Amino acid sequence: MTSPPALRLLLIEDDADLAGLLTEVLADEGYRVDAARDGQRGLHLGLTRPYDVMVIDRVLPAIDGLNLLTRLRSRSVQARALMLTALGAVDDRIAGLDAGADDYLVKPFELDELAARLRALCRRAFDTAETVRVGDGWLDLGLRDVVLPDGSRVALSLREFDLLRVIAMTPTRVHSRSGLRRQVFDDAHATSIVDTYVYYLRRKLGRSVIRTVHGVGYRLGEL
Repeated sequence: MTSPPALRLLLIEDDADLAGLLTEVLADEGYRVDAARDGQRGLHLGLTRPYDVMVIDRVLPAIDGLNLLTRLRSRSVQARALMLTALGAVDDRIAGLDAGADDYLVKPFELDELAARLRALCRRAFDTAETVRVGDGWLDLGLRDVVLPDGSRVALSLREFDLLRVIAMTPTRVHSRSGLRRQVFDDAHATSIVDTYVYYLRRKLGRSVIRTVHGVGYRLGEL
């Protein structure tokens, strides 16, 4: 059985040595890390790829961290953000939080504390999520569609959405066909309706979006 998709993390840090160390440490923590060395590159990545969490240095070339985060929030980027900075005064912390940071860590810091803070941010994100990860894309629970990794959206019917939501909410679980019929298609008698809607989802989103576990049922795949 394959592992669930790793959480995607955007690291924006201009210090090459620190960025390399953090990329290695965070990858060991299980994150899929994209790194940017300046604010302009970080802004581009943040606007064009879906992330679960971001680590942003406050002092950056091209666009500083506060301005960068403000721009991302103005474009409805909801990924949790932890800001790194050497500026530890109360006013500096307030400025970071007001710009849209969810947490603030002053340099120098312990790597274990950074990892713990990121785990807490990710837990809070899942507790209040309006989206659910599907591989490198998202299932939008409000609009009931799928956001692909390139930012485009695919509309789903109500039954397609309900089926994908049930499977995506527990990405490591294998769902039996009879269980999915009871949860999603309670007005149907034949489990073959599950196979029909799996086919519809694969036709719209690609064959790998839902994996078949032979003799058992279905589980979440990837886009």
